[in-house]
Amino acid sequence: MRDSHDPVIAQIAAHTSELLGGVPDEQRNSLCYPFTATGLRHRWTYIPGVRAGLTFADLDRRCRKTVHKLLAAVLSPHAYAQAATIMALEDVLDHAEHHQLDRHQTDYWIALFGDPDADASWGWRFEGHHLSINITVHDDRLFTTPCFFGANPAIVRYGDTPVLAPLNIEERLARALLRGLDAGNRALAVVSDVSPADIRTRSAARVDAAVGPSGVPMARLRPAAARLLRDLLALYLHRFADDIAAAALADLRPDEVWFAWEGHPEPGRGHYYRIQADNLLIEYDNTDNNANHIHSVIRRPSGDFGENPLADHLARHHR
Repeated sequence: MRDSHDPVIAQIAAHTSELLGGVPDEQRNSLCYPFTATGLRHRWTYIPGVRAGLTFADLDRRCRKTVHKLLAAVLSPHAYAQAATIMALEDVLDHAEHHQLDRHQTDYWIALFGDPDADASWGWRFEGHHLSINITVHDDRLFTTPCFFGANPAIVRYGDTPVLAPLNIEERLARALLRGLDAGNRALAVVSDVSPADIRTRSAARVDAAVGPSGVPMARLRPAAARLLRDLLALYLHRFADDIAAAALADLRPDEVWFAWEGHPEPGRGHYYRIQADNLLIEYDNTDNNANHIHSVIRRPSGDFGENPLADHLARHHR
């Protein structure tokens, strides 16, 4: 394994090499792709369907455990629990749909790009319905987007009491922020009374960095509302392990952060919000299934998949 000065990268590389060593030879062609297969690396999605790579059903118990080690090395403990819950919800959804689409929680794929033991650039993607985690290492620098979490149903209830709601804090904090805005800032934040059908960027390989922020800037907010926006932003960035999240938070300036809301302000009605900052876009949509179907994503318009030279420069000098 190539030496890394970053302990997070070293841990991810060790688990990736462990997976490579644990997969039988006849499965390697399905698991491994060259890092230069850019079209495939960038072809991410959160809808159901067959992907490149191997599913949990293809892997033996030891290799499945290694994939979980990879996820736990990248994600924070709470986000790792969210991801595990999102996968388990596939069986809940399958039952609700009377098994018509044959969903199953093993329908998640792992694909490796490049080799951490031999290549300066390598990475992997873990992906299935409502989950896409894309990890890229380039010249000992780590890139963690796009990162998509979704949930359907978003809330499973016993009567009126939520039993399971993996993305509840993402919903609750945003609503608290919206309620906490004064009339003037709320008028700026709510840019439309109608929510979009989905996150606006969908699964685009690249986000247009020229699209400017809209809504209300954090700099205009009163202290209590500004704290709620910081908490909401930190919640998303803390999907990743502490060292990764700390570096991302350190690069943000409050005067660069904007918040926008679209749709109805009350629960149970379609709604959407986004947070934008320099080289950061967070989107959240809850419209389908009577607003009980969440899509959320973290993007780096100038750094998804570690492809942009500007992102390379920022990572080199600020991480």
